[in-house]
Amino acid sequence: MLGKLPSSLGRALAAVRPGCEALMFNNREVVGSDVAAITITSPAFADGGAIPRRHTADGPGLSPPLAWSDAPSAARALILLIEDADSPTMHPLVHGIVLLAPDVRRLNEGALPGATGEADAGPAMGRNSFFTAQYLPPDPPPGHGPHRYAFEVFALAHRPSFDETLGRARLIEELRGRVVAKGCLIGSYQRA
Repeated sequence: MLGKLPSSLGRALAAVRPGCEALMFNNREVVGSDVAAITITSPAFADGGAIPRRHTADGPGLSPPLAWSDAPSAARALILLIEDADSPTMHPLVHGIVLLAPDVRRLNEGALPGATGEADAGPAMGRNSFFTAQYLPPDPPPGHGPHRYAFEVFALAHRPSFDETLGRARLIEELRGRVVAKGCLIGSYQRA
């Protein structure tokens, strides 16, 4: 969708970015600062590395494979939040909100439902920034420069109220004071 924007617009907005400090993972008021660490990895890209085209809007748009460890046994639920720290918006653009059982430790490639229809049934999804309950693949505006996509996992001490209308604002309230562990994996993507 954003790939059709003129690159001149992307260049004009190049300085408009919320930044990594605006990611939910870094919001100490909501998630706290004294929580356990979760290690997140992907066989598709290294932390800070480039996200392969197949996991973007320029390819089939499949959600990337992810794995995590060190989630505490006290966790009652896991939330996967996917945000674009470099979107030309005031807040990070939400690419996915996913509710997972506390014992889930990985997601296979294409496990999240998306516009491409790769997963007919999958985990419970909240609302992304385009108001749909699906995964949005990386789709930065041409000319805007590299975008950092954060795959954030939060272990919660409770099972949140969750449905397809849960967006970032309501997620903040579900996370506030209830996060017992967190982890973040960053991948990048840029259009020429």
